Amino acid sequence: MKKATLALALLAAASALPTYAQQQGVHQQSTEYEAPTDPLVVQKLDKWRDQKFGLILHWGLYAIPGIIESWTICSEDWIERDSTIAYEDYKKRYWDYSKQFNPTKFNPEQWASVAKKAGMRYLVFTTKHHDGYNMFDTKQSDFKISSGPFKNDPRADVAKYVFDAFRKQDFMIGAYFSKPDWHTQDFWWSKYATPNRNVNYDIKKYPWRWKKYQDFTYNQISELMHNYGRMDILWLDGGWVRPKETVNAEVRSWGAPIPEFSQDVNMPRIATMARQAQPGLLMVDRTVHGPYENYQTPEQKVPDHQLANPWESCLTLANNWGYVPNDVYKSPTKIIHSLVEVVAKGGSLLLGVGPRPDGTLDQEAVTRLEAIGKWLDVNGAAIYSTRSTPLYQDGSTYFTQGKKGTRYAIACLPENQAAPTTLTWTGNVPKKGSKLTLLQTGKSVKWSASGDKVTLTMPAGMSTQAGAYPALAFAFVPEK
Repeated sequence: MKKATLALALLAAASALPTYAQQQGVHQQSTEYEAPTDPLVVQKLDKWRDQKFGLILHWGLYAIPGIIESWTICSEDWIERDSTIAYEDYKKRYWDYSKQFNPTKFNPEQWASVAKKAGMRYLVFTTKHHDGYNMFDTKQSDFKISSGPFKNDPRADVAKYVFDAFRKQDFMIGAYFSKPDWHTQDFWWSKYATPNRNVNYDIKKYPWRWKKYQDFTYNQISELMHNYGRMDILWLDGGWVRPKETVNAEVRSWGAPIPEFSQDVNMPRIATMARQAQPGLLMVDRTVHGPYENYQTPEQKVPDHQLANPWESCLTLANNWGYVPNDVYKSPTKIIHSLVEVVAKGGSLLLGVGPRPDGTLDQEAVTRLEAIGKWLDVNGAAIYSTRSTPLYQDGSTYFTQGKKGTRYAIACLPENQAAPTTLTWTGNVPKKGSKLTLLQTGKSVKWSASGDKVTLTMPAGMSTQAGAYPALAFAFVPEK
């Protein structure tokens, strides 16, 4: 098939994938939680909970054809591919994108600057996705960006420069790492077919091969922990790779193929090494509840209720995690509303953006991120370093609590509509005779209370500016 025809076919397949991916390719949220006991981890977890808004960058081979990340090389019935290409030929074509990946406009300083302006405060960068393509200069594999056309660029070890650029902007730094690796022979062995996302050979029959995979995983994570500066988060994806004893009824209910044998990569060994290199490191072994899931990660959804455990919602700015041409972006107002809801329910928001194959960010993404940042510039006090309150929501108004006792009410306004002349909410009544401040202006707002119903009168002129205010945040001292 000609390259142009193939590209069109792949894009057509990609356009069909997001709906299915939301059902089959996402990580469910584990319902069990085990709090860490290491004082340094507890301290860093509290610091992370103050940040509230993070960026996850999915960047890899999938950016070249502009398709869903990694999943098209997985042989499961929810995956759509060009039916004229044999499966093994498709995998080879996909992996051959490594011969084309040459991001000559790679500019991580620009990425970090945009994220800073957006009000983001922590980063998670994909060092390796499930396809096994490494975005760091690992010595364990030649399947990496620093061995392809980009190898002679002084920034060929792209992860190093991404992490450095974001550190200079005072971000907490997280390394995304996929526990499954579909490229290595020690996970998908070419002796056998690759029927699904799991290891494709019998680990009990070939324990020596699985031991090689455990060592491979350990060595790669060791490189990340020792060679790439300060790390705050090790964000481990691929929760189906897990010890057998953690495969419970909850895991089986996901609908994804979860084998009954153990795919244990030896997390205690990895954690000991990682925290010796990076004291206080947060480990996020997604959905594998226990000592190595320091916070939970519901994907592409916001929980329907408040959660007491540390958690983040992983949402995309567009429809896909990685770059897909002509993707449909969510509005800044929608993202702001999601951020407000997440924070009021006790979580953080990790927003996904996919750089283009040339190393630049799509301008549409930049524009939306900057708009989100403008709102946070004046309303951030109601978001950052806050915690949830017992009464966290009344309709479209959400409430947060500052560490010094200030209460915040954040009224999410309908998109592209003017602010109302009055606002009301029930509960979270301000202290009698106290000031109630509109963060947007820094000025006091007239308010009254009748029982537990609070009524605010908006400043003149605000109601004429349609769409100017995605949400209005108010600070007050609550009644005791």
